[in-house]
Amino acid sequence: MNMKASKEAELHAFHAWLSAACERGPVPVLTGKNGDMDTVGSAIALAASNPNLMACGVHLGRTAKRVVEELQAPFRKIAPERTSWPPSIGGIVIVDAAAAGQVGVDLPEGVPLCIIDHHATSDWALSENDINLQWDVRATTQIIDKYLLKFAPKARSEVVRKMLLAGLITDTGRFRHADGGAFESASQLLEESGIDYASFLQFIESESTSPSERGSLLRGLSRAKSIESGKWNIVHTYSGTLEGRLASMLIGTGAEIALVSRFRDGQTRLTARAPRSSTQHGVHLGNLMAAVAERIGGEGGGHDGAAGWSGKADRIAAESAFIAQVAIANRKEDDS
Repeated sequence: MNMKASKEAELHAFHAWLSAACERGPVPVLTGKNGDMDTVGSAIALAASNPNLMACGVHLGRTAKRVVEELQAPFRKIAPERTSWPPSIGGIVIVDAAAAGQVGVDLPEGVPLCIIDHHATSDWALSENDINLQWDVRATTQIIDKYLLKFAPKARSEVVRKMLLAGLITDTGRFRHADGGAFESASQLLEESGIDYASFLQFIESESTSPSERGSLLRGLSRAKSIESGKWNIVHTYSGTLEGRLASMLIGTGAEIALVSRFRDGQTRLTARAPRSSTQHGVHLGNLMAAVAERIGGEGGGHDGAAGWSGKADRIAAESAFIAQVAIANRKEDDS
């Protein structure tokens, strides 16, 4: 079976699973706890395909919150503890989370699960009633739109298309990490829509920062250090907020890998970014973060050019574990 036929079969299997789950009762579409635009946009778009679906999660990230509020898109915040699930729940769809710990809530026992994700790594333990769509695409919104195109085209309203497009824009780093499939998805979302892409992109990128946040970014930049780890250059620092934005700023200095760490409320988090030139030479940050999790515990994973890890290890120990993994990462040489 070729790749296209395999994906078609998976979409049919997912549609059958989803239809049966919605017949049994309400089906939450649960987002990853980081609440980024890809996970939130995917959940809201999928939920538009059936009245028994509801997009929900423990957190809305900054960009996702602005987009949800601007478009007045339905999204229900849920409590991370003592979560009240609907009675007679038909199943749970989980989008853009590579492990159970990445949803931020305890899942009810015995409820069928569907995992839809595009991360290279997965730590889900699935039962016979669960299914998994894990595609090699740049954003989870691409999987959702493929499903809507085939099984629920009328659900692709302008609001839904904008949610999907916003997730694609942000998860590809404004298409810096896009491939042919990502551009094809963007074209399909814009086709026969009233979306002005340039204006919408400007809205996505118009995120403001408070004076305290600007101060945190500047302090993070002032603490940045450049080191050589094996065959790679890493620029690393630590910050209390906006780690992803800070890491992207470090990439702008020419770093081959940017690493930002944070410690808050007994939890350490690592955020890493890499430019396309580094991923083409063999960097896969998702695999590196997964290796960190194997070495010191916690949960780690992500994409080739953007990934993260979280756990209870000391911040310095976590940084050291990541740097050690980079040191043994192979580097592909340019063809000459």
